[in-house]
Amino acid sequence: MAGGRFITFEGGEGAGKTTQINLLRDSLKALSKDVVLTREPGGSPGAEQIRQLLVTGATNRWTPMTEILLHFAARREHLERTVWPALDRGAWVLCDRFADSTLAYQGYGHGQPIEEIEKVYEVAVGAFRPDFTAVLDIPVEVGLKRAAERNHDENRYESMDTAFHERVRNGFKAIATKEPGRCQIFDGTVPPEALQSEIRDAVKGRLGVKLS
Repeated sequence: MAGGRFITFEGGEGAGKTTQINLLRDSLKALSKDVVLTREPGGSPGAEQIRQLLVTGATNRWTPMTEILLHFAARREHLERTVWPALDRGAWVLCDRFADSTLAYQGYGHGQPIEEIEKVYEVAVGAFRPDFTAVLDIPVEVGLKRAAERNHDENRYESMDTAFHERVRNGFKAIATKEPGRCQIFDGTVPPEALQSEIRDAVKGRLGVKLS
């Protein structure tokens, strides 16, 4: 889309996505790139309202299929209001979570059929895909410990049991293995600056942009 790029960051709770997105933004801005930081669920006014329905409250607040539909409603709004307009003007869009999280959390984590999620994706999103996805992998106990240290009330998913988060972790690995042309797994326990160097090298190699 007019020279724009869509890069997504995926991983379990406490994987360090926000830190890495901010570091990559700084590198791209140093090259005078138009950079948009966004997130899912959320990223536009309407999608942020749906976010609050998903990330707060009791762990059993929604059934898995209801969660899927809410995520994709927020996703469509986010794409139409934020992502696609930014890409059309040539911006680089860096997104904290996208559809891989729905597959990992609601598919692998909650056990909803993957093919059903893919059907909803086709209706809500179509053929659009990220240009590159960085999957930050971290042991569940480490990630949940990090997440617990954050002072926020968006902890609905964090409150789900360890077995759920292990399934989510394995889901992200399975997604990345299935789509190596788009995804790359990174060790989320690596120190942030060293990890950012690996991510910059991947962006350079895959998308053809020089990053210092």
